[in-house]
Amino acid sequence: MLIGVPKEIKNNEYRVGITPAGVLELVSAGHQVYIETKAGLAIGLTDLLYQQAGADIIDTAEQIYAEAELIVKVKEPQQSEYHLLRPGQILFTFLHLAADKKLTDALIDSGASCIAYETVTDKNGALPLLTPMSEVAGRMSIQVASHAMKNSQGGPGVAPANVVVLGGGVVGENAARMAIGLGANTTVIDKSLPKLRQLDAHFGPALKTLYATKDAIDRAISRADLIIGAVLVPGAKAPKLITRDMLGNLKQGAILIDVAIDQGGCFETSRSTTHQNPTYVEEGIIHYCVANIPGAVARTSTFALTNATLPYIMQLAENGFEQAFANDSGFKQGLNIHQGKVTHPAVLEALG
Repeated sequence: MLIGVPKEIKNNEYRVGITPAGVLELVSAGHQVYIETKAGLAIGLTDLLYQQAGADIIDTAEQIYAEAELIVKVKEPQQSEYHLLRPGQILFTFLHLAADKKLTDALIDSGASCIAYETVTDKNGALPLLTPMSEVAGRMSIQVASHAMKNSQGGPGVAPANVVVLGGGVVGENAARMAIGLGANTTVIDKSLPKLRQLDAHFGPALKTLYATKDAIDRAISRADLIIGAVLVPGAKAPKLITRDMLGNLKQGAILIDVAIDQGGCFETSRSTTHQNPTYVEEGIIHYCVANIPGAVARTSTFALTNATLPYIMQLAENGFEQAFANDSGFKQGLNIHQGKVTHPAVLEALG
């Protein structure tokens, strides 16, 4: 199979869809790999490294999209790439369609079969391709919050901070680990009692856990200096846990980090931002809503992501998506669009 990896063009996105080691695996199995020139240069993955692994270096994304049977990316296609996708082509990348009807419509019109990393499941129902980026995003959420909390950045400059994490999944657990490590008073709120028990057993008295009720959320956020939005409903829009009206109950200068912004955000006042302009102030509350947080540590994130995606890329290359899905029902959960139709039920419900 001919696999194409174009350069990412989203704002401040320096990750790349495959490493030279991944290329070597595919080429050794008899496949051909196109890499757009300078796709990995920003993270030290030069064209020469890809060539030594057996890739063909291609000057333009247009040629890659025109010839490749499988397109492997990190982030969703940007508007200038919509027209490059074609019928019968396979797209394998993060998509987050529930919050992006324009992208969904473009992918439907393209005729491509679009597989989203974030909805692929394993035999235990976990999300193996989303997990590594959730780990990075959770840890980074506390790093960026620490910076935003400085007086020089307009933050409250408090110590120790009261940190509330909404959601105890992979993002939430990693955010809590970092917050506790920095000495913050940390609370995780979740609706899963088994998850709360697990977190309590792991972190002990360093972490406060609360079952997610409206009252518990209201009380916790009213005392918080930092709130991490870390909720996830696979494939669906994130629930709005903090409404605009609730901002009046927060401390002035408090910080909201919305890690769920790719899925529409879990704060009503969230709107997508970039690494270039990451924050804005709404009703006295600082919002950080960068949609590609792991892109700020692009080399680490690239290796973490491609370690997870490579076995699935190999399945697609060896078998095509229909046989790959027949072999692995969890992989089939990644199919979001096929033959001009939305195929994932959560995405379909979110977009109406």
